[in-house]
Amino acid sequence: MSSGTERAWLTILGIGDDGVNSLTPPALALMKSARTLVAPQRVLDHLDLPRLGLDNCEIVPWTMGVGPTLDFLEERRGTPVTILATGDPMFFGIGATMRRRVGADEMLVIPSPSGFSLAAARMGWGLSDVACISLHGRAVAGLQPHILPGNRVLSLTSVGRTVHEAAELLVSRGYGGSVLTVLEHMGGETERTVVTTADEVGAFDSETERFADFNVLAIECVASEGAAVLPPVPGLPDDAFVHDGQLTKREVRAVTLSALQPCPQAVLWDIGAGCGSVSIEWMRAAQGARAVAIEAESERRAMIAENATRLGTPRLKIVWGRAPAEIADLDAPDAVFIGGGLADKGVFEACWQALKPGGRLVANTVTLENEARLTALHAEFGGSLTRIAVSRAQEIGSYRGWKPFMPVTQWAVRKPWGQA
Repeated sequence: MSSGTERAWLTILGIGDDGVNSLTPPALALMKSARTLVAPQRVLDHLDLPRLGLDNCEIVPWTMGVGPTLDFLEERRGTPVTILATGDPMFFGIGATMRRRVGADEMLVIPSPSGFSLAAARMGWGLSDVACISLHGRAVAGLQPHILPGNRVLSLTSVGRTVHEAAELLVSRGYGGSVLTVLEHMGGETERTVVTTADEVGAFDSETERFADFNVLAIECVASEGAAVLPPVPGLPDDAFVHDGQLTKREVRAVTLSALQPCPQAVLWDIGAGCGSVSIEWMRAAQGARAVAIEAESERRAMIAENATRLGTPRLKIVWGRAPAEIADLDAPDAVFIGGGLADKGVFEACWQALKPGGRLVANTVTLENEARLTALHAEFGGSLTRIAVSRAQEIGSYRGWKPFMPVTQWAVRKPWGQA
């Protein structure tokens, strides 16, 4: 049986804070065989190139961004290249990024313990019971979905300032008592652990007392009285969103997401996205789920962007315009939600054509005209028609009564697997 390494030209070696001293003999031999060696400058500064037999090797400090690095590596495709990366290159690392460009049989990855593994060992936390995320070069808003009472989070960070940003976010959400443990240079000579709370992080912001870059931040979430609880289960409170009244109400939104069936890595098109509530809840509900919010009104696009930041989906793609004109060049969707624009010419047809086989399409409407359209589509394509009527109790003087919302007609249909 082939090992899959015969064609491998790219070797990615995980190292610890002690640099190449953490490499095993086989990994060290692979590094010495490289014609091009890419490594962070802090690692290169401690390499004895002549002793390692790398005198004639192309040495490249890793100072480029991700895009230029990928282009640089592809220019050398087929010649031996070794990258020295921190920890486990396949866990939020360059290995996972490169895998999107090159085949698995072209890469040989030898990991070291990840920052998550080292931090979990020091904290005494079961890694399977912890949320592992990366804020390394990413918006701190990515922490938002994990801020829940009693939750434990391990996060990679890119600069010491990220700890302060995470603390500010926790405080703003009513989780100022959360315990923050900053683990620096784990396994190295200058390893340090700092324990504080989100409320007290400001004390570590001076020339003499600051957090190191590239630390792992461990968070134990502690909610204060009145702190908002915003779980990943669809159906967030309406007031969790900034909106102008054009909002898929909480109860209807929960039913809609259930019909859309969020799945990991799946893509949603949200047509007539309004304030983005369905797109955002889709992304929160499944790991790696992506969404495209298509909205014509500039004020609502601004609301979508604000809500995406507030609720932890900063990578939500917002498209200016209307369907079907603005969907031609988008990635094919696994699911489509039509919350607005169903009556516009060609919207359903274009979405149905683009939808992947086996994908789901869900359309909601409150008008008789669009309901007639849904009824006709249901007769032609099948699926299910559902009438959703919601009432909420409200005060009426000194009494209470039911206030009904406009009933919503929902059509949900799955595209046949054999249909292109």
